[in-house]
Amino acid sequence: MEKILSDIEAFLATHGIAPTRFGDEALGDRHLVRQLREGRRLWPETEAKVRKFMSEYQPARAAA
Repeated sequence: MEKILSDIEAFLATHGIAPTRFGDEALGDRHLVRQLREGRRLWPETEAKVRKFMSEYQPARAAA
């Protein structure tokens, strides 16, 4: 479980996304990252959804 959390932390740092926004966009759960930091465990299917979100993430482009 530590691996998914460290991967999420790296993703947040790389993309400058707030933890609540990440959880909301990835799973519709604004508390996801906080709860993972507090020891929450994920089902393999849920972890797969989070990893899919991170792999397919496209940052919004700024309006010109």
